[in-house]
Amino acid sequence: MNYRWSVPFAMLLGLVVLSLFTVEGAQVKTGGPIQPGDVAWLLTATGLVLLMTPGLSFFYGGMVGTRNVISTMLQSFVALGVISLVWVAFGFSLAFGEDVHGVIGNPFTFMMFRGVGNATHPDLAPTIPLLLFAMFQLKFAVITPALVSGSFAERVRFSAYLVFMCLFSIFVYAPLAHWTWHPEGFLRRWGVLDFAGGTVVHMSAGFAALAGAIYLGPRMTHSRQGSPPPSNIPYVILGTGMLWFGWFGFNAGSALAANATATHAFATTNTASAAAMLAWMFFDGMRGRKPTALGACLGAVVGLVAITPAAAYVSVQHSILVGFVASLLSNAAVHSKTRSTLDDTLDVFPCHGVGGIVGMLLTGVLARDVGLLSGQTSTFLHHLAALVIVSVYSFGVSIALFKLTDLFVPVRVTAEDEAVGLDISQHAECLSPDLPPAAVRRPKTDSRTASGVA
Repeated sequence: MNYRWSVPFAMLLGLVVLSLFTVEGAQVKTGGPIQPGDVAWLLTATGLVLLMTPGLSFFYGGMVGTRNVISTMLQSFVALGVISLVWVAFGFSLAFGEDVHGVIGNPFTFMMFRGVGNATHPDLAPTIPLLLFAMFQLKFAVITPALVSGSFAERVRFSAYLVFMCLFSIFVYAPLAHWTWHPEGFLRRWGVLDFAGGTVVHMSAGFAALAGAIYLGPRMTHSRQGSPPPSNIPYVILGTGMLWFGWFGFNAGSALAANATATHAFATTNTASAAAMLAWMFFDGMRGRKPTALGACLGAVVGLVAITPAAAYVSVQHSILVGFVASLLSNAAVHSKTRSTLDDTLDVFPCHGVGGIVGMLLTGVLARDVGLLSGQTSTFLHHLAALVIVSVYSFGVSIALFKLTDLFVPVRVTAEDEAVGLDISQHAECLSPDLPPAAVRRPKTDSRTASGVA
């Protein structure tokens, strides 16, 4: 028996037992009548956002080396299982439960989804069942730690990643969601605008990714300046298409109704991504590089990231500017990173971190009626303050969570496991015909690699 997996199995079993003794309970608050059209749209949007996580797995899986495709894809896909149960147990309650000083939700308000029913909620879900709202928000919670995984791909221990994912969801994602989206969250009360997650999802993932890349150190191939080429560009294109398609649920669904706001967010989302994709390719061409499929995909995703906080607040015309500016800055950040010692494997911080920052700041500039361009300064100044708070909090807490995880499970794989590839060393599966599983031997040590990781 492998006792390393006995603890998580026992925890899952404990959750099963707890579910047997948890009654549904009455909903804490009830609102007005259910609107069937809104329910139909939010069910659709929830499915679209779920599709983004397998889309991300293809997007990331196509960019890593052949020996790490399966492991990288699983790191995204497994979040659907892990975070779904964390969310039901107490994650949703931490994010949207009864407010505690504008900082966090009461973990017992909706613990085990008790009181999350089919009635509307006046503050959170005025025209749809609260249960549907909770499931819609779950998909955002799922994809955020999956985004982080791209920064330390090809060198993270799978069991440690599962631990970190749970801790990140509890101590980073849930507080940020409460600050920004709960009616009593302090950023929400300040007037900070984040329509669909530029701050909560992309900035938090970007700074956690930066923390992970620094903490784990560079890959052995990176330190020798010999990183493997992307294994499957068609996977990247497929993943980008799934992300773009699912993002309409991500942004337009955040209107929480089938209305004009959803329509507007749909239009700005598509337009910003289109502008960013073309800007990335043309900018590469101007600088003497070939316009690549990988670059087009990165640009499209950056545009989607940047428009996320602004989707309902800026005009369709201004969404072109948002995509264009974010694409150029992220492109520059990606190429600057390649000249540094930082090994953010799949450019999570340059794309999601920088893209989220640009989107957040441009929302404060371009937001109709309350933005800097409309002669108002309050929103923009609050966005600057939120930028500092969210950046420091996400990075600092993530570093602490990596260290905490490392106390129980070594975060980085051994040098032997990294050399043979995580597909085989972590999962005993492979795509490479030259690496049959029978050829793999488990190393006898848990020591860190020679990269100097603490």
